[in-house]
Amino acid sequence: MRPVNPSTNNTPLKIGDKIRAIRKAQGLTIGELADLVQVTKGYLSRLERDQTSPSVTTLMSICQTLAIPIGSLFEAPAVDLVPLSSAPLINLGGTAAVEKMITPRGLSGAQLIHSEMAPGSHGGHELYTINCKSEILHVIRGEVLVRFTDHTTSLKQGDTLTFAGSEPHTWESPAGATAVWCLIPAPWASNPGHPSA
Repeated sequence: MRPVNPSTNNTPLKIGDKIRAIRKAQGLTIGELADLVQVTKGYLSRLERDQTSPSVTTLMSICQTLAIPIGSLFEAPAVDLVPLSSAPLINLGGTAAVEKMITPRGLSGAQLIHSEMAPGSHGGHELYTINCKSEILHVIRGEVLVRFTDHTTSLKQGDTLTFAGSEPHTWESPAGATAVWCLIPAPWASNPGHPSA
């Protein structure tokens, strides 16, 4: 019987993009990180472009300086796909609108809601608030009117409106529209006992 030996994978690990993204998120220049890790700026630049591989000592020094676990550089990115066709329905109290949550259920930082608004649809005749810090409405198609206590704003295709979730408001779409609402953070994140889906 012929032995079957697993072949080694000589493809170098791609960690440069992650190091660069973390460095930038922490507000460090490439020169500052190089100084802290005690390597040259050119070496760190090549490392961030995956043109060289670091020694274990250098990699540990980079991770300690950036305060990240070394294993985090080798983890696959977390990616969640929510197809619109199977996104769960959500009821925000509107009339004649089909609303679907298009972010994963466990995501607490933000909640996106895809809304198909039939002609004459509305969010109710009374003004309301949402338990979130910020509310963003982006109109994909049609027109949506957002009414506040002292004025009404008209949004047409491509327009985006941002306002505080604590601001009393309601909406209507006389001719119908397709829109996406973004609630930051997800309303249930501030009130875990009352999930919104």
